[in-house]
Amino acid sequence: MRHVLSAVVQNVPGVLAHISGMLASRGYNIDSLAVGETEDPHLSRMTFVVVGDDHVLEQVRKQLEKIVTVVRVLDVSSSDFVERDLMLIKVAAEPGGSRSEINELVDIFRGRIVDVGRQEIIIEISGTENKIVAFIDLMRPYGIRELVRTGRIAMVRSGMSLEEQVNDPHAVEA
Repeated sequence: MRHVLSAVVQNVPGVLAHISGMLASRGYNIDSLAVGETEDPHLSRMTFVVVGDDHVLEQVRKQLEKIVTVVRVLDVSSSDFVERDLMLIKVAAEPGGSRSEINELVDIFRGRIVDVGRQEIIIEISGTENKIVAFIDLMRPYGIRELVRTGRIAMVRSGMSLEEQVNDPHAVEA
């Protein structure tokens, strides 16, 4: 089972290395990881995906609770949530026919062309993992030159306030 966890951590040097190293040293694989500053510049949010049963999830949460720089952990996947990936993809695109075909696909996937060169273009796509993978598959015949993706980011839907999230039985105050 796939679990999306969100950890609010103190925004200090080394916290990412400490958390990822701790999980790796205990044999837990991080399937996806994204980190960024929150609305409070002293805090960052780490969103990561781990694959495993409920026992694995519980062990990961217990390990995170022990880390001093972790403020709060939330199992986002236990709530109604929105998640997104972001991808930049550089595709071979000769002027003419293939470029217009690629442009149509970008429009269908609600992406944006963010750079145009003589022989290639860079496209930005955001959405669910399935959407990103589907777009990659459609771009393969044109020739993918380079591809970079963020880790998954997620947020509990608007029906639940931050205070409710903190008091949720799936949230852990560290």
